[in-house]
Amino acid sequence: MNKSGHVLNGALLAVGLGAILAVDPTAGPVLAGPDGAVTAESVAGVAGDVGASVAKLSLPIILGALFPDVDTAFGRHRKTLHSLPALGIFLAYPFVFGNLRFVWIGVATHYFLDMVGSKRGIALFHPFSDTEYSLPTGVATSSAWATQVTIVITIVELAVLGAIHYYAFALDTSVADATAAFGV
Repeated sequence: MNKSGHVLNGALLAVGLGAILAVDPTAGPVLAGPDGAVTAESVAGVAGDVGASVAKLSLPIILGALFPDVDTAFGRHRKTLHSLPALGIFLAYPFVFGNLRFVWIGVATHYFLDMVGSKRGIALFHPFSDTEYSLPTGVATSSAWATQVTIVITIVELAVLGAIHYYAFALDTSVADATAAFGV
């Protein structure tokens, strides 16, 4: 995808993931107040929680969604920073340095968008192999369908991230809790 596609993907992911992380569907009716009725205060409370979560996630996810294309300025595009070893660095960064916790989501979804949404694909195993991997679902980055494909892929990404968050592990687990859970 092109730069605007990755910005759109990152922005929609930040909004969707902000809602996923802010709303606990197991806590009962989401908009109900203490007496079970929907009130302006309960709606404002949920909107405030979602807004704060979106604000917290927007910058790291959008930066992560754009970062792999830095390899257009050096190295080889869709190879140097579009690989699993590069993603491993972004996954390890919060554990080693204690920050940039959500950047990996932007990077991983950038890869997914390039593999599924574009014809060319990416070199997942660079520098070990320059073979580019893609799915037959991709369109040319200049296609009139590029934006629609980006939106559909973003919805799929949000469904997967929501399933991970609700059924596997909480994506907003602190680095300290995550490292303790893994015995590190």
